[in-house]
Amino acid sequence: MLVFTKGGKTDQVFFYDVLADGFSLDDKRTPTPDKDDLPDLLAQWKARDPKKLTDRTAKAFCVPVAEIRGDGKYDLSINRYKETVYKEEQYDPPGEILDRMMELEREIMADLEELRGMVG
Repeated sequence: MLVFTKGGKTDQVFFYDVLADGFSLDDKRTPTPDKDDLPDLLAQWKARDPKKLTDRTAKAFCVPVAEIRGDGKYDLSINRYKETVYKEEQYDPPGEILDRMMELEREIMADLEELRGMVG
């Protein structure tokens, strides 16, 4: 959504990462009020303070116009400015995973042998 204000000078551009609009994504567009970012978007817009909206990992943040103008492309894509924090995942050692897979395979083979005995 782009909002332009007639007159005046823009120093900061407000971004909000809307992930859900309150409706399902299928062709029925069933209301899903528990998944609706629009009320928060409006609240953030009304209460916006560019000095406080500096965390680019948040849903709402501001970017200085100078940064947007910087490369001359005037790119207003939120993905250009939003920072993503990745959570480090811990996995079991590969040997343990392989051991579990081999045990499952043995169980499957035992079940298949039992089935073979039933069908003759």
